[in-house]
Amino acid sequence: MSQNLKARLSRIRNTSKSPPLIDDIISDEISDEKTFDKNTWPGWEREGNFVYKRKLFRKLPHFIPSSFSSSLSLLLPDLIPFCKNNSDILIHIEDLLFFDIETTGLSGGAGTIAFLAAFGRFAKEGIHITQYLLLDYPGENCFLEEALKEFESSNNGSNFPILVTYNGKCFDTQILKSRCFMNGFEPPSFNHADLLHSARRLWKKLLPDCSQGTIEERVLGLDRSGDIPGAFAPEIWFSFLKTNENADLLKICDHNVLDISGLSCLFLAMAEIADDPFMAIKNIPYDTEALAILFYRNFRKNPTLYNEEEKGIMELLMERAARNSFLPAAIILAIEAEWSLHNYDLALQYTEYALMGSSLTESQMEELGKRKKRLLGKMERNS
Repeated sequence: MSQNLKARLSRIRNTSKSPPLIDDIISDEISDEKTFDKNTWPGWEREGNFVYKRKLFRKLPHFIPSSFSSSLSLLLPDLIPFCKNNSDILIHIEDLLFFDIETTGLSGGAGTIAFLAAFGRFAKEGIHITQYLLLDYPGENCFLEEALKEFESSNNGSNFPILVTYNGKCFDTQILKSRCFMNGFEPPSFNHADLLHSARRLWKKLLPDCSQGTIEERVLGLDRSGDIPGAFAPEIWFSFLKTNENADLLKICDHNVLDISGLSCLFLAMAEIADDPFMAIKNIPYDTEALAILFYRNFRKNPTLYNEEEKGIMELLMERAARNSFLPAAIILAIEAEWSLHNYDLALQYTEYALMGSSLTESQMEELGKRKKRLLGKMERNS
């Protein structure tokens, strides 16, 4: 090794000044600090390098209770862990954190990032919404750092918030976790209540699809006219990077606000259905037979969590579904009557309800016929 090279390496080792970090270089050479203009970003504040933030309040067309009863977990099984035996209270509104993101892609691949994140918290008569907007790739670290603070707040002293999403288990939270790992952050801790699967049970037979927007418009009566579909979000963000024109990007931000407020309305509608299914259907159409099966399955898994009133509602829903010849309900009640209650007359009655169904397959008819014959035999032997 030449003496000149040895001398240079020695000077580098002994120098007291550390070389600049890459983040310092980026912040020095690439910054939006001088370009922020409140006239072109109304309502937004600059939160950091390429990261903007705004807070809004939206009134909701639903009554917002201070807490929700355990019956809600019959419809949303993600909430079952929060139930206590024979308790009338499930969760308080302070526990809930509504969450939705917009991303640079819809597939969720490694190159997909979130450029917009919205968080919502119930308040009196409405919901407070906080949004974080990323304007370019160099700001992603700051964007995540600010967004992750929303998971830290817990107004009632519980360890983690209950994150409420629509398909967030498969998409939103997965994107967030992957970007945290990519940027060296520990992913946030939270409990999770995803409304998607319960919504599909309630409305898949009534609607052309179960997208959040369709349910909001067709079931809840919310107006989303003029809204830009979220599918255009990636294209609009990339267009902003090229042109710096923010008109369409601001519309996507408004779309994101509608998603959060609509998500909260959907949650409240489900709470109304769970609390009094027979009264709720007057204002909120839903599949009563699907609700009966959902209530039944969740009740049977955790019978000690629910009171007699909730049990009675579940039984009445199942009875009505069976009388309407809904095959799953009729078969379940026929099995219970035959093998648990040993009431063969009642089991035969439910079997007859099932046989009156209009869309039975040949194999189902054959199976029900065998069941009927067996029950008649037991009744004859007991007579």
